[in-house]
Order: sequence, then C-alpha cells, then structure tokens
Amino acid sequence: MSYTTSHTHKPEKEKVRSMFNDIAHKYDFLNHFLSVGIDIQWRKRVRRLLAKHNPKRILDVATGTGDLAIELTKLKPDHITGVDIAVEMLEIGKVKIKQKGLTNIIDLVEGDAENLQFKDGSFDAVTVSFGVRNFETLQKGLVEINRVLTTDGIFAVLEFSKPKSFPFKQIYNFYFKYILPIMGKMVSKSNAAYTYLPESVQGFAEDQAFLDELTKAGFKNPKQKRLTMGIATLYSATK
Repeated sequence: MSYTTSHTHKPEKEKVRSMFNDIAHKYDFLNHFLSVGIDIQWRKRVRRLLAKHNPKRILDVATGTGDLAIELTKLKPDHITGVDIAVEMLEIGKVKIKQKGLTNIIDLVEGDAENLQFKDGSFDAVTVSFGVRNFETLQKGLVEINRVLTTDGIFAVLEFSKPKSFPFKQIYNFYFKYILPIMGKMVSKSNAAYTYLPESVQGFAEDQAFLDELTKAGFKNPKQKRLTMGIATLYSATK
C-alpha cells in the first residue's frame, strides 16, 4: 500500500498505514469471512499462473500478513520477499511463517511499493494482491515493479473489481456498500478500514484502463481474467 506524503497535513500514507495496523489482528479472519473463503481460491489462481514461469525469486508487494507469499512457496522458489508499509500486519505474517516452518524461504520487510529498495532485475516474478488500488501514484508503483523484474519476468495482480451482470451486480453493490462495512466494524472495531474498502474499489481503474496502465509502465502482453462473477480480476503481464 503506497501513498505520497505532504507537509501540510497528516500524510495519506500514514493514515492508511495506521488503518491497516489497527485491523491487523482481525485482518485474516475478516478476509476469509467476508469473502466466504473465496480469497483462498483466488490466491491459488495466482500460484497456477506463476507456475508456468517457474520463478525462483519472487517479490510480493503489499503482502499484508503474507497469505499469498505462503501460498507461493508451493512453487518451490529459492526465496520470496514480502513488503508492506503496515508493520503490525508484517508481525502477524512473521508468526504465521514461523509456525509453518517457512522462515528459510520467506522474508517480510517494511517497504513502499513506489520506492522499492531492490536492484534492477532482482526478481523473476512480482505479485500484488488487493493492494495495487492503494498506490497513490499508480504509474510510479508499476514502473518500480517493472524495474525490479528480470527480463521476461511475470507480474501478477489480484484485485477487487465491480461485477457487471444483473442481478448479481446490484446484490453485490448493496453487500459491499452497506453490509461489509458494518460487519467489518463489528469484528475489527475500525469503521474507517471497511468504509475505505468499497470506496477504493469504486475508484480503481479496472479492465482495459488498468491494462493500458500496465502497457504505459513498460509491460508486455497485458491480460486479465475476471474471477467469481467479476468480484475480483487477475491481471498479468511480462517485462
């Protein structure tokens, strides 16, 4: 999750960092509960996509508590690095990784998607799950990701999207706008986080608009696959 800073008011990045730190203790539960467990299947789709490229060094941006990084260990890579700006999320992820005996494969570090502290061409694959819509300067984040990818490396983005078919679109919009924030607040005690979620999804440039952003950032062969009646979309591109 990435935001730029301002000297005139509390930086937007700090607001988001604080918000995700606040809900870190309930984040995994809410992810699975509010998506009825479908988020687990979505991450498997990312793994299957990457499997064709056999990546040995993987970077998971906006890793949160490390669920996707953990899933990607099934690809038998040499190493996975997860970065996020929310330290509390990373701490919970580190506990999970230790419990699963994966500390020799996964490293979680504090990091900003728009200013990645890695050399050019450091990774064979980069992933972002449910975090790219939080980049304040989308192009800056995408260009940074392109920079740290090896030539022909794979970039995969899993992101929420807006269903389009009647009546599912209407049912989903009602759930997302009214039910999810109430349930999220009840469990996490944070009103901001689950009000922010539908707002950020609503404002995200999806479908062809995002594919165009990938091309603009220097990626090749941008593609998308809508999942679960359009609730989420899996985007991919190569360097």
